[in-house]
Amino acid sequence: MKQLSIAFLVLLLATVANAQVIPKEVDSAEHAGDTAKVLNEVNITAMAKKKIETELKMAVSVDEFLASAEGISFIKRGAYAWEPLLNNMSSERSTITIDGMHIFGACTDKMDPVTSYVESNNLSAIDIKSGQEGSLHGATVAGSIDLKRKNTPFGMGGWRGSYQTGFESNNNQFLNMGNVSYSDERLVADASVSYRKASNYLDGNNDVVNHSQYKKLNSSVGLAYKPNALSSVRIDAIYDQANDVGYPALPMDLWLSRAIITSAAYKRLFEDGLIRVWDTKLYFNAIEHYMDDTTRPENLVHMDMPGWSTTYGLVSKVNLKKDDYTSEIQLNAYENISIAEMRMYPQDRSERTMFAYSWPWVTTRFAGVSMNNSWEISDRSQLNFGGSLGLNYNHSKYVEFNWIFHPGAPQEKNRVLPGLHANYDYNVNDFDFSVGAGYGHRAPSVSEGYGYYIYNSFDRYDYIGNPDLPNEVSYELNASAGFKRQGMDFEVNVNYFHIQDYIVGKILSLGSPMNYQSVGVKGYTSLDHAKLFNASLNANYDIIEHLHWKGTVTYAWATDDKGGNLPFIRPLSYQTGLHWMHKNFGLRTSVNGDFTQENYSPEYGEDRTPAYFIWNVSADYSFHIRNISTVFQVGAENVTNEYYSTYADWGNIPRMGRNIFTSLKFNF
Repeated sequence: MKQLSIAFLVLLLATVANAQVIPKEVDSAEHAGDTAKVLNEVNITAMAKKKIETELKMAVSVDEFLASAEGISFIKRGAYAWEPLLNNMSSERSTITIDGMHIFGACTDKMDPVTSYVESNNLSAIDIKSGQEGSLHGATVAGSIDLKRKNTPFGMGGWRGSYQTGFESNNNQFLNMGNVSYSDERLVADASVSYRKASNYLDGNNDVVNHSQYKKLNSSVGLAYKPNALSSVRIDAIYDQANDVGYPALPMDLWLSRAIITSAAYKRLFEDGLIRVWDTKLYFNAIEHYMDDTTRPENLVHMDMPGWSTTYGLVSKVNLKKDDYTSEIQLNAYENISIAEMRMYPQDRSERTMFAYSWPWVTTRFAGVSMNNSWEISDRSQLNFGGSLGLNYNHSKYVEFNWIFHPGAPQEKNRVLPGLHANYDYNVNDFDFSVGAGYGHRAPSVSEGYGYYIYNSFDRYDYIGNPDLPNEVSYELNASAGFKRQGMDFEVNVNYFHIQDYIVGKILSLGSPMNYQSVGVKGYTSLDHAKLFNASLNANYDIIEHLHWKGTVTYAWATDDKGGNLPFIRPLSYQTGLHWMHKNFGLRTSVNGDFTQENYSPEYGEDRTPAYFIWNVSADYSFHIRNISTVFQVGAENVTNEYYSTYADWGNIPRMGRNIFTSLKFNF
């Protein structure tokens, strides 16, 4: 792997030296004051929002904010740590990073996605890219989600901060969030802390949903120093801890999840020439996750499922510009070690009756180079194109677990992961059109390749990995059309994926379940292909000066190679809302819902879910207390207290009933 990493570095340097296509520059907030006259910077963050809050609610979690974005849905196993689905594909098929850093959860049940290790008050934006456009951060099929941390610019002049507190009535949730920063011409310091505590929530029938409580503490710190006008160094750290987290859809709960995420970065800007920005970061993160069932006395056999994930990595990128060409070239390299255990006990927990590795000390090494390019052909048209090439290496320390079901399976596996994408944009008068295509590979995840008796409570099967699975290969088409005029805009987006060797679980004829709740054993295998289609319609209209309307409709379908439905595909859904503002007052109301899920998949444990309709309202008032800017908000979600469960609620757990929330925020 050392030779492979060196080869990638040489390839990167050669590409920079000989590039004929020059990239867009990434917006650099840290040096905006020093480089405004030097650089004509272009912010290329796609689908990102400036504030991590929804139009209805200020004090949102990262999950709630992401749920408001187009193309994102969630699998919910409780009230905490939802699993994000991009383009209706599971999290294995997308790349989720924090400031470009690769982080891998330590839970075999996917109860600790990357999004669970940050908070809304230490993020500035979330960058979402669909399909192969997201390959800049590594091999992907569905796309990428990059969580961007807050970085105060240099030269802001002294201290700034904010404090936010809130309460939600349904689950008695209290939240407190604080941020503070200091900035002068040479030094920047950022810090944040947040704490959430919630009890069990009530469903629409006012019944308690047991095991839905949680506690979460998150803190972060960042220090940056500018030795000269064109360069800076920065160190960052995030500490996140969750305790007493219940999962009503699972037979187990979480007693502790803990993460430390650190990085050290060097950034250099250039006044002229081909290279405009060079940004390099070294990072390290360690995650530990302990699931157990001590709060479930009904379980006949007690079990612990601890997991650990450790990652070391490097991300280095350069931004290039020449005339009408811009380009971004990025090198990614990381090593991850994933370990997960199963420990079964009799009623006397001082004795242990069974031990196995569900992740048998799996090491993953990845090195890849990616490039995104843009060519402004004319004032009306633009061509975006790029590609990636990655090398993926896996090693299982205890390969004998895989030999039980796959005799002779290799202990090591090398994979080549190429990717290409292109997109053409055209603008004429008030209309915008876009058409694009993509091609890419992804390697099986640790669970898909090396998992051993991972219990899936959705279909009640134990899952076995297969190290010999081929790469998934995605062929993608996408298009969009939009109309924008003062006071109104409409946009239609569609994409289609044909994925060869689509990885799913199939029932095995050998082996017996290890979990007494299981009905059988499934092994990960590859279908010949699968097809997925997504479409959305977005509209905005200023009805009058202070009244704004917004609406979205989405539709998706997905089938396997036999024409059967794939699981967790969102039915026809809609969101629409009105926003009225006048002086210091704001009033919002919205409705959202799904139609009946008719195209469900019994083979994968799904059933028919009925349609639902949810009404939400909120009001806010902005004022000043001396020099402190203050906002107070009050609102209600699910005003009619509807009882419902969606297609993506694990085991049909009901959603939260009526919830009245309040929030108070101070900026100073």
